[in-house]
Amino acid sequence: MKIAIFNHNRLGIVQHQKVVDVTEVAQWNPEHPSASFLQLMETFETQKPELQKAADQGQGQELSEVTFQSPVPSTNKIWAAPVNYKKHQDEMNKQFNNAPRTAADIKLFLKSPSSLSGPAEPIRLPFKERRTDHEAELGYVVGKKAKNVHSSDAKEYIFGYFALLDISIRGEEERPWRKSFDTFTPIGPWIVTADEIEDPNQLDLKLWVNDEIRQEGNTKHLIYDSFKCFEAATQNMTLHPGDIMATGTPEGVGPINEGDKVRIHVESVGEFTVDVVADYNEYLDKG
Repeated sequence: MKIAIFNHNRLGIVQHQKVVDVTEVAQWNPEHPSASFLQLMETFETQKPELQKAADQGQGQELSEVTFQSPVPSTNKIWAAPVNYKKHQDEMNKQFNNAPRTAADIKLFLKSPSSLSGPAEPIRLPFKERRTDHEAELGYVVGKKAKNVHSSDAKEYIFGYFALLDISIRGEEERPWRKSFDTFTPIGPWIVTADEIEDPNQLDLKLWVNDEIRQEGNTKHLIYDSFKCFEAATQNMTLHPGDIMATGTPEGVGPINEGDKVRIHVESVGEFTVDVVADYNEYLDKG
C-alpha cells in the first residue's frame, strides 16, 4: 500500500496513478498529523482492509493535482549510514580522503530531525561559497519499538520505505552538522508499506540534476544492507516508531546549485523532484 500525506495533512492511498482521501476512514486528525501517524502504524494491520476498501471505492485525484508532503510528519531520530557503497567510498577517498576503508569502520551517524522535509519543498542552500552535494538513498521508517534487534528480524520492525535525499555540505566539520540544515532530508513521495517490498536490498536507485543523470546504483551493493543498518542502530540506542533510517548513497555524488532541479527515483517505491534555492546565511559564510 502506498500511503501519502497531502494537501494540508490529509491522508491518502495512492493507486492507479491517483490518490484517494482516506482521512475519515483512518480516523486521521489533520490538526495532529504526527500523533495520527503513530496511531496509523500501530493499528495498520487491523485498519488495512477498510483502508483498501475506501481506496478501491473512492474517486481519487490525479497525482498532479495534489501537493504531497513528507510522508513521515515528524521524527525523533534520523539515523544515516555514511559511505555505505564501495564505489562511493572510493570516490570520497579520491576527492576528500575521508571515507572508512573497511566495512568494520562504517558507523552510523545522526541527522537533526528538523532537517526532514517533503517532496514538494525546495532544498535551501545555506552557504554561497561552499560545495553542497546530492546523495540519493533508500529510506525507511520504523514501525515498532526496537532494541538489540538482529538483522534477520529487522524486517518485522520496518513500517515502510521511501526515496530519500541526504543533502551534504563538504568540509571538515562533523557529519551531523554538515547534513542537518533545514530541508537537508527530503523524503517521499509516499511510504510503500514493507509488505509490498519483497527485498529492499535489490532496488535500483537513480538521481538526475536537471536532465543529467548523476547516480545509478542498486541496493544490492550496500555494504551494510537495509537490515544490517537497522541492527547497527538498535545496538546503539532504542528505535521508536517514526524514527527514520537513511541507508547510504551509491557513487556519482556531486554538487547542486541554486536553480537546479533534483529528481530521485527508487524502484518499486517512487520518485520526486525538488528545486534548489538559495537561502544564504551571511553570518555562516563569514564564519
